[in-house]
Amino acid sequence: MDYSNLRRQITFMKKSFFDQGYLDEQFNQLEELQDESSPNFVEEVVALFLKDSPRLLANIEQTIGKYPQDFYRLDSLVHQLKGSGS
Repeated sequence: MDYSNLRRQITFMKKSFFDQGYLDEQFNQLEELQDESSPNFVEEVVALFLKDSPRLLANIEQTIGKYPQDFYRLDSLVHQLKGSGS
């Protein structure tokens, strides 16, 4: 597969994700942080989010299930998840 064809496919797929609401302006901002010194920056950020999210969700579920509930811990975990999602 040649480079220009691959580039067109990526552009089409990215547009599709924007049209469906999966991506927004924050994705463009992430891409702007990517440069020659960190060419895989966006990929690394997304991979880190996908790696950490299940752990955070499990910790949130565990914290909700405990009695008495620790709302400070729950707030911290939800804040971490929200920050990662941003």
